[in-house]
Amino acid sequence: MALPQDFGENVFNDQVQKETLPSEVYKALRATIEAGKQLDVSIAGTVASAMKKWAVSKGATHYTHWFQPLTGLTAEKHDSFIEPEGDRAIMRLSGKSLTVGEADASSFPSGGSRVTYMARGYTAWDPTSPAFVKEGTLYIPTVFVSYTGETLDKKSPLLRSMNAIDKQAKRILALFDIRCKKVATTVGPEQEYFLIDEDEYLKRKDLRLTGRTLFGAPVSRGQELEDHYFGVLRPRIVEFMHDLDKELWSYGIYSKTKHNEVAPAQHEMAPVFNTANISVDTNMLTMEIMKKVAQRHHLACLLHEKPFEGINGSGKHNNWSMSTDGGLNLLDPGPNPESNTLFKLVLTAVIKAVDEYQGILRASVASAGNDHRLGANEAPPAIISVYLGDQLGAIVDSIVKGVDYVPVEVAEGSIGVPESPIFPKDATDRNRTSPFAFTGNKFEFRMPGSQANVADANIVLNTIVADAFAQFADELEKANDVKKGADKIISRELKAHYRIIFNLDGYGPGWEEEAAKRGLLNNKNTADAVPVCFEEGNIDVFVRQGVYTREEAIARADIQLENYSKTINIEALTMLEMVKRDIIPAVSDYVAELCTNVAAKQAVNEALPCTGEKKTITTLATLNDEVSSLAEKLEDLLSAADMKDIAACSRTMAHKVVPMMREIRTRVDKMETLTSSDYWPYPSYFDLLYSVN
Repeated sequence: MALPQDFGENVFNDQVQKETLPSEVYKALRATIEAGKQLDVSIAGTVASAMKKWAVSKGATHYTHWFQPLTGLTAEKHDSFIEPEGDRAIMRLSGKSLTVGEADASSFPSGGSRVTYMARGYTAWDPTSPAFVKEGTLYIPTVFVSYTGETLDKKSPLLRSMNAIDKQAKRILALFDIRCKKVATTVGPEQEYFLIDEDEYLKRKDLRLTGRTLFGAPVSRGQELEDHYFGVLRPRIVEFMHDLDKELWSYGIYSKTKHNEVAPAQHEMAPVFNTANISVDTNMLTMEIMKKVAQRHHLACLLHEKPFEGINGSGKHNNWSMSTDGGLNLLDPGPNPESNTLFKLVLTAVIKAVDEYQGILRASVASAGNDHRLGANEAPPAIISVYLGDQLGAIVDSIVKGVDYVPVEVAEGSIGVPESPIFPKDATDRNRTSPFAFTGNKFEFRMPGSQANVADANIVLNTIVADAFAQFADELEKANDVKKGADKIISRELKAHYRIIFNLDGYGPGWEEEAAKRGLLNNKNTADAVPVCFEEGNIDVFVRQGVYTREEAIARADIQLENYSKTINIEALTMLEMVKRDIIPAVSDYVAELCTNVAAKQAVNEALPCTGEKKTITTLATLNDEVSSLAEKLEDLLSAADMKDIAACSRTMAHKVVPMMREIRTRVDKMETLTSSDYWPYPSYFDLLYSVN
């Protein structure tokens, strides 16, 4: 593929639309995409015909309404273009087939928002996200709603949240005499992942069923030498990444950066920013493509947040900002942020929103997989805080404490030799320990997990910031002097929400205690994090901004807890199967061989030393017996868990089942270090992490 000529060759993008649609139809469609105008349904037939003709030219025979149900994955049902016309078949895509489809909603999660027998659901075209051709099918991005109108997907509320922030941000901008057609949130989700040899992956039942290793003794060389990060890419990885880039580029995905991450076998891909809904769509497509490209290279791509114990897990840093259609970034501080009233007001709104709704922001990234990362000194803590850096931190301090702002001098960078160029330095450092860090002209929300649908986090961010904008606009629209009114709001709200700002080490031993003093939440697992979503104030903000109905907000929290409980249950059942059918028998066989060897030695000469072997026999036999006993207790816990009471069940999983699984794992991992590799039934961490050349 030659770039840039073939970039986006599989996408029905702006260029293709301009070439294939009549001028008036093209203008009407672009008005919907760019300015948020109501879609003119009269143009649907013309767009559908052009889209079908283009897709057929790319080899497509089918089309599908591609949507994101509440499973957190994507879904698709394929229909052919073929329709009868007399005695022959023709290829057709009608305007109705483009704009609306019918899907059986009964088998998708609804959180009780609809009853099972009401099975009808509708998919409706999202024209703001371009259609594309993949594997002989035209993919049409859509939303998904029930027959009675409840949203059953991730995209519908995301689009609503984008509409909310567009509406409220334009109210703020109008007060500063800035007019625009649209304010959009932009997102750049970095994607971390692991690559291991496919043959080794297929031998691990836990990886195949749960996405992570439930057992595994630490490898003697992990990430201690810090040599894998940004290290030289291995040939097989180079080939994979090259192939991946070509594939992503063909779908118009701006894959920009690729490198080795901290842990062995861990890597990262980072795209260029795009509007939030397109970034969500392309990230979901990216994860799918990663897995398929990996298979072509006889690799397995692991997207779980913590596939291996003892080394770093994977996240998906969500770089979030707001921009007008004219290119104004609302989070760009400019050369003199201390006197930039609009920027300070926007910054204050974000700080206020994150503080007031820290609970639902934390809940938006909660999952069984992500529980392993957050707070583990490899990812941000489970405590939400905001990092501003030296420059903005000093500005905020001056406002809150009522002292003069002393500008932060930014020195030029140099290593002190004439051959080295002088390079510009940023006004502030970065803080990788912060969950919500300002990084120049955006906030980097570092908490989302690597396999998450980032729609969840962005729905919350958009909604809570829109709500803060609305409150500020309500007050300023009544003010006689906007500048003085804005300064009053900035001072008042920064003082009220100063507790959320933390510019130091989030991994530090004293931060949890300090956060508790400040009254910040520290919900370390999903079962503890999600229940805040049921609080009336946290429901009201979504209702107020038109993002969720009350029923939808509650349903989504219920689904999140249900998914968590089911995930832990699957992991526990997989662990029991591995222990009972493979590990206990394997260790017993090895102990039996050691006993035979000891007996044979002592039959020859009772004085022959067997101390080491006897110690190993005793240790392994004891551990094996303990594992067997713990497995029975784990079975009892799972049997007693009541899936009908999902809140209670999630607490059982978090506070009883997970600790019991940890007890079993500790013993099994110890047994692995003492058991001959000839007997151990699964590939070791060495086999998994160092099998790709």
